[in-house]
Amino acid sequence: MSEVALFQQEVPAYLKRAGLDDLTKSLAGNTGLKRISIRGGVFRMMVNGEEIAKNEGRAMNVVIVNGGRHIARQYYAGKYVAGESAAPDCWSNDGTAPDTSVEEPQAKTCEGCPQNIKGSGQGDSRACRFQQRLAVLLADDIDGDVFQLVLPSKSIFGRGDLDKMPFQQYAKYVGAQGKSINTLVTELRLDSDSDTPKLTFKPVKYLTEEQWEIAKEKGDSPAARSAVMQTPAATDGTKAKPTAKAEVVEVEVVPEPVKRASKKNAEPAPKKDFKDVINSWTDDE
Repeated sequence: MSEVALFQQEVPAYLKRAGLDDLTKSLAGNTGLKRISIRGGVFRMMVNGEEIAKNEGRAMNVVIVNGGRHIARQYYAGKYVAGESAAPDCWSNDGTAPDTSVEEPQAKTCEGCPQNIKGSGQGDSRACRFQQRLAVLLADDIDGDVFQLVLPSKSIFGRGDLDKMPFQQYAKYVGAQGKSINTLVTELRLDSDSDTPKLTFKPVKYLTEEQWEIAKEKGDSPAARSAVMQTPAATDGTKAKPTAKAEVVEVEVVPEPVKRASKKNAEPAPKKDFKDVINSWTDDE
């Protein structure tokens, strides 16, 4: 039997979820993880910094299996052109202080950093940007690989209706119903009203028991843990620092998140039962 014929055969059931072990990855020289980019308002599948596929639809379904517990930050000294993979000059996984591996930290703490001052970036923006990293599975391939999904500020903060929620609102909403995010299929939708790529979230349906067991296992995998700890550049295997560019392709102007106003002054949230939201979506939507 030739090697080609071997890999064309049906994979044994016990190997379908095996993936690549560390030895094979090391020998093959494939150390980068997979990630989903939303550059240009398009879902792009990236491996080792190379685009291998893209989905030009406005929405796609995933299962969120892990996520950073803190809002991360990253700073580029030069003008960064979207789509070019380059390591940030400074970054923080917890949003409090630069990572210990940063060679030239901009300050001892993020709060007192000059790159965190309004106007330090383009226009009124801050040069150091917020991001939140998630580990997700494709809903139609739950047995498949873990993908890193990095959310920009506009996809994290703010408030929307229950069909188009930014991530923090979505997570709080699901938790308020006594549910866990990894028990759900979540729809990611690109907001067509945003000038820069922005995702919104909504629940689609519950996982089956078998799918939930897979999601829990994948969420505790080395790939998922790396997805929530690594910068996108590290995921792509990029080590070189960025160089100055002639122009900035995309600029995101997002204010520093502020504390929510007192409930007495806040507008009442729309009342909608979680089960009604789940049941309102069909499998073929």
